[in-house]
Amino acid sequence: MTEPTLAPDQEEGAIRPDRQPEVPGASTAARAVTEGEPASPAAAAVEPPESAREEVLVLDFGGQYSQLIARRIRECGVYAELLPYSTPVDRIAARSPRALVLSGGPASVYAEGAPALPTELLELGVPVLGICYGMQAMAHALGGRVEAAEAGEFGRTRLEVAGDGGRLLGGLPTEQQCWMSHRDCVREAPPGFVALAASPGSPVAACESVERGLYGIQFHPEVVHTPYGTQILERFLREIAGCEERWSPASVIDEQVERIRAQVGDAEVICGLSGGVDSATAAALVHRAVGDQLTCVLVDHGLMRKNEAEQVVHAFRDELGVKLVHVDAQDRFLARLAGVTEPEAKRKIIGEEFIRVFEEEARKLKDASFLVQGTLYSDVIESGGDGNGAATIKSHHNVGGLPEDLDFDLVEPLRLLFKDEVRAVATELGLPDRIVWRQPFPGPGLGIRIVGGEVTRERLDILREADAILQEEIRAAGLYRELWQSFCVLPVVRSVGVQGDGRTYAYPIVIRAVTSEDAMTADWARLPYDLLERVSNRIINEVQGVNRVALDISSKPPATIEWE
Repeated sequence: MTEPTLAPDQEEGAIRPDRQPEVPGASTAARAVTEGEPASPAAAAVEPPESAREEVLVLDFGGQYSQLIARRIRECGVYAELLPYSTPVDRIAARSPRALVLSGGPASVYAEGAPALPTELLELGVPVLGICYGMQAMAHALGGRVEAAEAGEFGRTRLEVAGDGGRLLGGLPTEQQCWMSHRDCVREAPPGFVALAASPGSPVAACESVERGLYGIQFHPEVVHTPYGTQILERFLREIAGCEERWSPASVIDEQVERIRAQVGDAEVICGLSGGVDSATAAALVHRAVGDQLTCVLVDHGLMRKNEAEQVVHAFRDELGVKLVHVDAQDRFLARLAGVTEPEAKRKIIGEEFIRVFEEEARKLKDASFLVQGTLYSDVIESGGDGNGAATIKSHHNVGGLPEDLDFDLVEPLRLLFKDEVRAVATELGLPDRIVWRQPFPGPGLGIRIVGGEVTRERLDILREADAILQEEIRAAGLYRELWQSFCVLPVVRSVGVQGDGRTYAYPIVIRAVTSEDAMTADWARLPYDLLERVSNRIINEVQGVNRVALDISSKPPATIEWE
């Protein structure tokens, strides 16, 4: 049994369970939901691309690392998709996968209502790899013994490979480290299986039945804390499943261009740009397909980082030649935010006002009938949509839903891709590095990084200048790409200081920098002391209204990445 899934922050790059899958190229009327509404319950796979001549299907039993399994398989050059464990066997068989992978999950196989594994899945004639709960479900279904372990295993664990390691683990070190996350264990492997490894809490930590093409491991090969995990996955994919290295994110560009042209025809298209890599890449891909039929709208709410709006305008209007409408709405947003201090109220106001501004601009483009969305595959996975109803639009860069009467068909050219794959496509399309590698940024922008007080022009200016210094120094130190996020927070409190032999009463600035794989968990970044010293000195000396700099050393959990 694995630990329960951790909820990610609601920020760009984090998972957003607010949309339903749609077959690429299909024209579906857009229907918006406001932030926080539940998604539809069923789920279906995205139609695989033509470039994926072979695929591996990952059946999700609710594991914390299920998405990561699919990502790691794709990194091995094999196309993979994530399906719910309840997907009918005949639908899986119709996909003709080269292999199946059964993910981990939080349940116990012997508990009432636990997700069951249909034995028909194990008889499709393709190799199957069970991971954690997936292995336990396989063992339980085939007559093995699964029970609660004397003690759970969580984190780094010593693994001892038995004998020659069999087909799956053969040639790997006899003693190695792996990453475990379970309370149950396989006490006895099913009849016909050979036990391959053991750990202190797992008598059968790996097993296989080569004749039947069934393999199981209790540990997680998809996480970086299992040093030989990638080798194990590659062995399963290459030597056991016979997959070749055929998948790359760049391979979808030409195919998506053709799909977009077929879908849009000669109609006009509109796209809301946020400055993030998702919307930017979607816009660039659509522009390559239909050129001047696309108009992008950048709603500048005055809550972006220093010079960010100008960078987006330059990249798209000046360098790519995209038709771009830049709406300066800072005064309008500040007026709505006056006197508001409660975080959720800020988010809703910013979201609602964005909707109104975007709606006004959309109505000016009377011939536009398609709306570009930067939907990613992680969004499709988390949505639970069944693909049969109207598509659900992502709240534009996580600030709110579009109105129901804004009737567009969706164009979603990135819905096959994970975030890292989007960056690869963005690079191939010629987007500048500053956009390609832009760190996640919340939709409400700096509005939710002013904590405990209202958003004012003065506080925005202070926070923007402090954040610009932090970003400049982190880039100069060569650390920008190593960090998931780095930013400044302005708590609306004042503290006493001394500057120029005089007493000051000014704001503090808090530095927040974290490392993460996917924002579901995050650790505070150990920034070099000399870097922190430079940043602190510069902020205090160069930003009027600041006399103190602090460092947030909280990890997620228990803290979140953003403060509000």
